[in-house]
Amino acid sequence: MRKHSPELASALHAVAEACIVTRLIQSDLDQIQQLTKNDRSPVTVADFAAQAIVGLRLTDDLGAVALVGEETATDLRALKSDSLPRAITRSVRHIRPKISDQAVLDAIDLGNHSAKATAYWTLDPVDGTKGFLRRGQYAVSLALIENGEVQLAVLGCPNLSSNFDRSFDDPDPIGCIYYARLGEGAWFLPANDIYREPTPINASTEINLDALRVCESVETAHSKQSDTARIIKYLKATSKPFRLDSQCKYAIVGRGQADAYLRFPTGVGYVEKIWDHAAGMLIAQEAGAVVTDMLGNPLDFSKGKTLSANQGVVCTAPSIDSRIIESIKSLGIRP
Repeated sequence: MRKHSPELASALHAVAEACIVTRLIQSDLDQIQQLTKNDRSPVTVADFAAQAIVGLRLTDDLGAVALVGEETATDLRALKSDSLPRAITRSVRHIRPKISDQAVLDAIDLGNHSAKATAYWTLDPVDGTKGFLRRGQYAVSLALIENGEVQLAVLGCPNLSSNFDRSFDDPDPIGCIYYARLGEGAWFLPANDIYREPTPINASTEINLDALRVCESVETAHSKQSDTARIIKYLKATSKPFRLDSQCKYAIVGRGQADAYLRFPTGVGYVEKIWDHAAGMLIAQEAGAVVTDMLGNPLDFSKGKTLSANQGVVCTAPSIDSRIIESIKSLGIRP
């Protein structure tokens, strides 16, 4: 078994535990409870449970850590009914059998740190919640950022198959976990066995431009799909993009199953969140892919909780990065 640093070992353990619980919740979606956040996006039992599980694992293994999570327990504490908090506790008890309701709420709030510390973790406990609710692809995304640079990443993709022939719409019974450390490559593990010897992943080196393989978001609110179509046409490719939710798309490019992942702002002023990209970006880059914004600039994680210095995301195999950026400029694509 490969020897990991304490930080990576804890992160792998945390994400694997969160994958177990979110998969169990997804198997019984008819009973799932959720809230609607101020931005109208859904947040479910799975989001809260996964954040609690990851926060507890990191603090158990590493002591006090700064964790910047997507969720907080504020709305849960304000609810008149305890139905949703208790459902979250029941889910967390699959991993922590004796934990109390109050301890779960406190664990969720372990993710309430600002992104101002020199070193901090960032977490999206269920990246792609709408995909999760469709029984589709989603991810548990955890990354360690130090001095504005992503140093370590673990991406759990519970429904993603290691078999490239399996449809993204057909959830895999095992799933995948990808991880990376800066300068050390990117690696694959089956989600049900993080202790086995990992397999390296690599982005594509040979591209058939006519059959260019592009992936993009399912949700039109997350990316302007018409701009992706314009680029494919401009490059004279005849392929159609395939769509799936979450940072799984970074893994798809990193493991050579797609040549590009394109994400274009749907309107002026739209700013990406760090937890939506940190883990996936490092894994794709360490696999040999190139990740920039739509102007060709590196993603800047030194600005707090958002990628305020960037516009959009372009993740590509190394041989076509310049072609994609040139296409964006030639077509005048802007937010």
